[in-house]
Amino acid sequence: MLNLLRPQIARVTEPTGRALARTGITPNTITVVGTLGVAAGSLGFFTRGSLFWGTVIITISVLLDLLDGAVARVTGTSGAWGAFLDSTLDRVADALIFGSLVWWLSGAGHNRIAAGVALFCLVAGAVVSYAKARAEGLGMTCNVGIAERGERLLLVLVPTGLSGLGVPYVLDVGLWVLAVLSAITVGQRVAEVRRQIPARD
Repeated sequence: MLNLLRPQIARVTEPTGRALARTGITPNTITVVGTLGVAAGSLGFFTRGSLFWGTVIITISVLLDLLDGAVARVTGTSGAWGAFLDSTLDRVADALIFGSLVWWLSGAGHNRIAAGVALFCLVAGAVVSYAKARAEGLGMTCNVGIAERGERLLLVLVPTGLSGLGVPYVLDVGLWVLAVLSAITVGQRVAEVRRQIPARD
């Protein structure tokens, strides 16, 4: 759903991408730095229960993910390696975010049910991404789903940050909503691929 906002987002990222390109920084460097920022926010803050500041650091780092592509387009350096690195490190970032939440919730957070839901969200998110990659590897398209990566990050980071500010139950609710929407998205992608197969065969 956030794909609908891409034109508006591009109005901000493209000028920023041009400014960064003039510094000589490469898109891949931005990708790696963004992932390291997510690691710092997740492992350094989420695991200790510092949810608000962890969310701030992770959000800033995730926004870098919007800029690596902008810099690549401006400099004409878009390519297979950059796309592969970006997608792979996205999965690493997702694992860091949810894995750190599972760690804290199952330990000092004293909420094993929420930890289990967060673990489900991690697995479901990986399946959502894999379904698309596998479909494209088979020559099909799979650009459907109510909760793609942008939506999933929004649904986990906003409640986590609010929880860090002391808002009760918001993290539990956010994780349950995300779990349901992630499961629906998996079903949507499986159905989309199944719909295309008769036409191909």
